Amino acid sequence: MTSHGVRRGQAERDAITVEIGYALFSGVFAAALGFGAVAGPALLFALPAGVEQALRAAGAVAAVLLFSARVVSVLVRFRQAGQAVRPRRGRPEGS
Repeated sequence: MTSHGVRRGQAERDAITVEIGYALFSGVFAAALGFGAVAGPALLFALPAGVEQALRAAGAVAAVLLFSARVVSVLVRFRQAGQAVRPRRGRPEGS
């Protein structure tokens, strides 16, 4: 059921499921890239312990932020696109 009490069809539910999966997958990918970019030097080079800890912590924060931003942006864009193409119910225009 939607917030308007209208039942969703199977195709719409499938599209939502696919979009959620895409949002999560692309969020994980963005988080991994962000973590690797920030914490990568700590993993590749011999750095002082404090610097390694700081880079790993900054990488983890970057990963969480990138994951969250990506998932939210994909799902918001999907919701807006779905509202734009949804036909209006009620009287046709010009009546």
